Formats: sequence, C-alpha cells, structure tokens
Amino acid sequence: MIDLRNISYQYENGEEVLNNFNLALKPGDKIGLVGPNGSGKTTLFKIIMGLLTPKQGEVIIFDQKREKEEDFVEVRERVGFLFQDSDDLLFCPTVEEDLAFGPLNLGKSKEEAKRIVNETLDIIGMKGFEKKVSHRLSGGQKRMIAFGAVLAMQPEVLLLDEPFSGLDEEAVEKMVDILNNTDKSYLVVSHNEDLIDKVTNKLYYMNE
Repeated sequence: MIDLRNISYQYENGEEVLNNFNLALKPGDKIGLVGPNGSGKTTLFKIIMGLLTPKQGEVIIFDQKREKEEDFVEVRERVGFLFQDSDDLLFCPTVEEDLAFGPLNLGKSKEEAKRIVNETLDIIGMKGFEKKVSHRLSGGQKRMIAFGAVLAMQPEVLLLDEPFSGLDEEAVEKMVDILNNTDKSYLVVSHNEDLIDKVTNKLYYMNE
C-alpha cells in the first residue's frame, strides 16, 4: 500500500533528517514508529502525503510512483492523516460541519454526509456534539473530533501522528478500542510506548 525506497530528506537549514530510509506498509499492517524528537517521524508522514518532497528516493503508494503534486490527489483521498495539531484539521464553525467537510469534498450528497457524520460520532463516542463549536472544545475533545474527521473520509490507510496526545483515560480506551477493531492498515507515531504496543503488530525505532 505504501512503499518508501531510499528516502532522504533535508531541512532548509541543511540538517539531514532521513537518510536512505525504507519502509513498506502492507494490508493488515499496524505499524508503530517511535523515536526521539527530530528523528523524522512527522516528516515521513508529510512525504507520504506529498506535503514535502524528498531529496532522493521513490514514493510508491497503491502501486504507483508519486512525484508531482497531481500524483498525490488520489493519495489524499485514500490515506487519512491525523495531524499532530488537531487545529490543522478543524476549521469549520461546528463539529458536524468539520466531520462533513471531507465526505462532501469527496462528492457525497448532503444526506450521505449526514449519515457518515452520525456514524462517525457514534464510533468515537461523541454523540450529541454535532452543534458544538469546534474551537471551544477541550484539547482531548478536539483530538477525537479530528480523528473523526479523518475516519469520516473513509480512507483505506491511516497515518496517525500522536493520536493519544491530550486524551483522558476514557478517550484513550476508546481510541485503543477503535484501532484494535479497525480493518484499516495504519502507521502510528507516539511517545507512549505502552499504548503503541497495544495497537500495533510491528514496531520500528527511528534514530539518527
């Protein structure tokens, strides 16, 4: 599903963060990535989504080489990216509008989008939040709604950057339950190795 071959990336200041990096995500894989800050975990996700361009290497997603901006349009429809900062995903006035944004952009009817919103709120345990103002929610609530916005697009693959960040104990249990019961393949980055162990079947440590 995702095949990264000999990826190297440098920040604008010349600092190299990835050097001949290889990674493959196959159907059924639930891969955890751990490592210190600056080891390239978030950079890697942005390369997969076409938000950053590697200095060298091949990005092959769904059996197609992805190089130009237009190559990533399909990727962004089929791969859901939960950003580290929830506010990057929440920009509509209300929760239901945030959750409906993706489905409507993918061509769903208003009726379909409403059904998806209701189903998604049920999955993430946040029924009754439809009319809440997104930017007034707590950090943990924003995290779950941002996760819901990703799920509402019904992607085939998930990229989850610190999904447990800011969640209380009950929300963490809900997140773990959702991930353990999904049939989607995913890559997850977390500093919490106990939690990442609970939701992955492979674990890679990134360093230097």
